[in-house]
Amino acid sequence: MTQGDEPGWEVDPTDEWGVAVVATVARQLKLRREAVGMRAGDFGTAVGYGEDMIYKIESGKRIPRPEFLDRADEVLGAGGLLSAMKEDVKRVTYPKKVREIAELEAKAVEIQLYDPLSIHGLLQTPEYGRGLLLMRRPAYTEAEVERFVAARVGRKSVFERDPMPELSFVVEEWTLRRPLGGRAVLRRQLEHLLETGRLRNVELQVMPMDCEEHAGVDGSIEVLKFADGSAVGRSLVVANGRAVCDLKQLRILELRYGIIRAQALTPRESLAFIEQLLGET
Repeated sequence: MTQGDEPGWEVDPTDEWGVAVVATVARQLKLRREAVGMRAGDFGTAVGYGEDMIYKIESGKRIPRPEFLDRADEVLGAGGLLSAMKEDVKRVTYPKKVREIAELEAKAVEIQLYDPLSIHGLLQTPEYGRGLLLMRRPAYTEAEVERFVAARVGRKSVFERDPMPELSFVVEEWTLRRPLGGRAVLRRQLEHLLETGRLRNVELQVMPMDCEEHAGVDGSIEVLKFADGSAVGRSLVVANGRAVCDLKQLRILELRYGIIRAQALTPRESLAFIEQLLGET
């Protein structure tokens, strides 16, 4: 396998925005190379890539890696033009579905999230997220794991907004006990949950394993509300996991989420519980 030829860097043909970004970068790259009179093979040698891979990148068939753009900028004397495209290219590497979710989260004024299977992506440390992704079967490639981790880290910008949205999370106790990635990774994850749960606009609740009633047996719930009064929700058992805006379906999701919150420990009790788990880990 040649440099830059790892799986996971192909362009998704259904991602119109991604295709457009990669095509723009490819066009600029080829124009810069031809402007300095360098053949594709010589350019490939200079940047450590095979000639065939250069043609794939210049034709928009491969997403260029960030370090490739930096090296190409230096070799072609682009004055930072190619390196400046790294941010948009980085977003292209995020799965389309993840990017669409992040765009909605960036506009929401209130977010309600429940995940019965793992600690939600917005709450994960990079190390925990990597450990979780490594459990996937069939296994992701290393490049795919890094792309997913980067995407989840990118979504955390929701915590940096001013004003910040109101965030509500319900996490399952068992997800706080399973040491994915090792005990050290779990300890840092628990510490991160405590830090996040103490933010003024965040309500973090734990659903204890000994709770005899549980309205979350139908799976995950996401509800995002916007400043204009509109909302969007998702759940695997509603519209097959597709985002919904229908008021009837949204009421069902909000009803379930409200009951789950009522059944879970309070935010204060939850932080005390996580502190206890941290001391045991």
